[in-house]
Amino acid sequence: MSETEMKPTLLVVDDTPANINLVAEILGPDYEILFAVRGEEGLETAQVERPDLILMDVMMPVMDGFETCRRLKLEPRTRDIPVIFLTALMDLEVLVKAFRAGGVDYVGKPFQPEELLARVQTHIALKRALDQERALRRQLEEALARVKQLSGLLPICARCKKIRDEQGQWNPLEVYITERSEAGFTHGLCPECARDYFASE
Repeated sequence: MSETEMKPTLLVVDDTPANINLVAEILGPDYEILFAVRGEEGLETAQVERPDLILMDVMMPVMDGFETCRRLKLEPRTRDIPVIFLTALMDLEVLVKAFRAGGVDYVGKPFQPEELLARVQTHIALKRALDQERALRRQLEEALARVKQLSGLLPICARCKKIRDEQGQWNPLEVYITERSEAGFTHGLCPECARDYFASE
């Protein structure tokens, strides 16, 4: 990663400081690390900071990781942030519950540094690809909206060729099109008009 490239941001939600320190030690060189020690704090931090990925402990007091993840997925600002669960409970029921809550993956405790790093890298890359796809889709929708502004029937004067806009005002053709598209105009004479123009001189 180049010095000018921004590091992805990770939010670690875990009530055990030793786990937070270990994650920071493993991932700190490549990622900006935020942390929270309670589910409620994790929700607030995610809303404000909007990290690229969240590492979520399953077992926490008051609000466990499953409920915290469910609430994240209900909020528009945080629902697209991928959540990887951190858990020492590896039975099938717990893992199914993690995915149903909205998690995209899990890492077993105690952490294996290579596994944790590989899973985080994979989901950061997937999120960036999805973000790019959403941005391209928005650009396409905006472009289509601009095109639609010039679709359909346009009321045009048969004599002076002015166009009536949505407010009932008559505008010169070039003004109407310029305001509703990225097209520009240059002026000249077509061959027929040129012959008529110069013949009259």
